[in-house]
Amino acid sequence: MSVDISDRTKPQPTAGVASLAPYQQGKQAIAGVADPLKLSSNESMVGPSPAAVDAYRAVGDRLALYPDGAQQALRAALAEVHSLDADRIVCGNGSEELIQLVIRAFVEPGDEVVLSQYSFAMAFIHATAQGAKLVVADEPVLRPDADRILAAVTPRTKLVVVATPNNPVGQYLPKRELDRLVEGLPDDVILLLDGAYADYVDADDFDAGERLVETRANVVMTRTFSKLYGLAGLRIGWMYAPPGIIDAVQRIRTPFNANAAALAAAEAAVRDTAHADFVRRENNIELSRIAAAFAGSGIEFIPSAANFYLLRFAGAGHDAAGAAAFLEANGIIPRPVHAGGPAGCLRITVGRPHQNDRVIASLLAYMQD
Repeated sequence: MSVDISDRTKPQPTAGVASLAPYQQGKQAIAGVADPLKLSSNESMVGPSPAAVDAYRAVGDRLALYPDGAQQALRAALAEVHSLDADRIVCGNGSEELIQLVIRAFVEPGDEVVLSQYSFAMAFIHATAQGAKLVVADEPVLRPDADRILAAVTPRTKLVVVATPNNPVGQYLPKRELDRLVEGLPDDVILLLDGAYADYVDADDFDAGERLVETRANVVMTRTFSKLYGLAGLRIGWMYAPPGIIDAVQRIRTPFNANAAALAAAEAAVRDTAHADFVRRENNIELSRIAAAFAGSGIEFIPSAANFYLLRFAGAGHDAAGAAAFLEANGIIPRPVHAGGPAGCLRITVGRPHQNDRVIASLLAYMQD
């Protein structure tokens, strides 16, 4: 017997997915410019450790084989270098996948997810797709605010997401505030600390979250190799979490979610601590130099602990849109901050010294135009 399907419509996504707009990547090209200076995606302008490149190339002879689904070598390297418990580490296809896995494992439709205002856009997307109700905690001084986050928590809250340092500002939640946030959260609410830029921070009052993972059952820390380690093209990240959260994530993680080349390159990268120290040191030197260069120019440099910085334009006749256009006319791609970020700002990746000199010269010329 045939079935009448004439009144059926095409397949429909879930309500959460249907409500989303696709993620917008940083601009990649400028029309008519063969090789623009792309400073729109917070990539490492130094690049990966030579040891990581060698490890990546060595995998070429083993491409017919599945990667190690248990990720043993990379987990062991992370545990050794950072003095962590390897059993609490899971690696993934970037830290973004691990954020998604935590959301999938613990958030049900109708649950509330509290996100600090300048958290990673994909955390908003994954929580919405899961059917959660999103509650945004403002960052009135451009960094995560423990009081605002705690005030947003209700009996329906299942997860709190905080990017520290945040994006697009580059500010972190100081240790004393982080401790107060953790103490104020109910034990059944997970605190996910997105530390994509944590490797750049060199400050006494910063805590990435490792000790909290080891003393609490509800704190998760995610990290990435895309930024400091320069492996964005391989998509590899890791998380550090208590046993109960590790167990839940392992139940839904695909067996080979981190590819062999990424695992090998990341292991070599994390063991090359001299290269990591060099990148961190050079980044912080350049941040200080860039800040000094814009002093008194009419451009506000907002302090950053990450590998990017935010510039605010508030002068008559000079604004972020005009500055972006001027930079592009000079072959430089910044990242304008649109809805959801501080108004009137450009976010720019820290480059190598000669690249930063181009940015400085162009923007100072713009302000004199």
